[in-house]
Amino acid sequence: MSATTGSFSIGDTTVTMPVKTGSIGPSVVDIGKLYASTGMFTYDPGFTSTASCESSITYIDGDEGVLLYRGYPIDQIAEQGDFLETAYLLLYGELPSPTQKKDFDYRITRHTMVHEQMARFFQGLRRDSHPMAVLCASVGALSAFYHDSTDISDPKQRMVASFRLIGKMPTLAAMAYKYSLGQPFIYPKNDLDYSSNFLRMCYAVPCEDYKISSVFARALDRIFILHADHEQNASTSTVRLAGSSGANPFACIAAGVACLWGPAHGGANEAALKMLMEIGTVENIPKFIARAKDKNDPFRLMGFGHRVYKNYDPRAKIMQRTCYEVLNELGIKDSPLLEVAMALEKIALSDEYFIEKKLYPNIDFYSGITLKAMGFPVSMFTVLFAVARTAGWIAQWKEMIEDPSQKIGRPRQLYVGAPKRDYVPISARA
Repeated sequence: MSATTGSFSIGDTTVTMPVKTGSIGPSVVDIGKLYASTGMFTYDPGFTSTASCESSITYIDGDEGVLLYRGYPIDQIAEQGDFLETAYLLLYGELPSPTQKKDFDYRITRHTMVHEQMARFFQGLRRDSHPMAVLCASVGALSAFYHDSTDISDPKQRMVASFRLIGKMPTLAAMAYKYSLGQPFIYPKNDLDYSSNFLRMCYAVPCEDYKISSVFARALDRIFILHADHEQNASTSTVRLAGSSGANPFACIAAGVACLWGPAHGGANEAALKMLMEIGTVENIPKFIARAKDKNDPFRLMGFGHRVYKNYDPRAKIMQRTCYEVLNELGIKDSPLLEVAMALEKIALSDEYFIEKKLYPNIDFYSGITLKAMGFPVSMFTVLFAVARTAGWIAQWKEMIEDPSQKIGRPRQLYVGAPKRDYVPISARA
């Protein structure tokens, strides 16, 4: 990373600040000493123009539609790798050797079991609780069961906590699903891969054998890869902010789960699917397109465009192909929902309005259809997102903890409330 300087004027004062340049992407102005120099802060709602950290994990170029994990293009990883290899890459910065991969898979697999008392913990929750509420509570509760991996100053404990969270998250997610159905929990099996294990824990029942579809397992693994990390998004920033206080890793990931639950973040695929169901038939599409173009109508087409990507979402192409593979496996060719989705996709890629505003189909457009076809209820969509994103959260948390320049997060504010005033006794108030 190289550094130069840049100057700007505030009134009669000229301020010189360091300009830092990373390996790729925009340079940043280091404003760490702005307040000391000028008595002023910057104002950036949503932090959309603020770099909160240095990171070497994920890079996004929204204008060009690029997503890199540790420098590797997302399409290459999703097509040729698997999720645990991706998790290793995010954690350690390099692709594993065959020996390293085998060892990592073994360690994660041997951490998929959860403490048996966790089953009784679930019984304290209502069965109709939203699975994300259950997941948030159970992930936070892990710190009460695994005291030997909460010391963040100990590298070995950080490593064990990382393995435990990546290994146990699918087990907790499957338990949340089973609990909502009133079905018995299914224990993980060590001879299955990560995604196959998760499918079995979700769909198997003790009274009959469950045959795992290799197409479903590969599709789910790909979904996990595509959602594993996405730079400094809201939930990742939440994990980092919680971690900056010295909170234990289980609490930090629970905070990330809570943030992900928000419909503006992790609930986008659910919103896209609900929109397709609301449209109902291909004949209704023109009416909804007209509503989307009407500035006075609050209706929005969900699953199109992205806050970061101003080009085609690089994950969407892979997700589209995965979606078709799952539908072909199921023999679904005449689904009204699919017909609406495909007709909308065709319009988005040819209509001048969509092209001008760069409203391309995004990953959420296809993932909602895929997950529904695989049998997951809408309430589980964000839970699956959390299972995948845990790998990225852990990698980001680990990077932050090991960064010597890390400080506790403390954004400033522009105060617009009442100025200083004297207290008035209640007897003297009108």
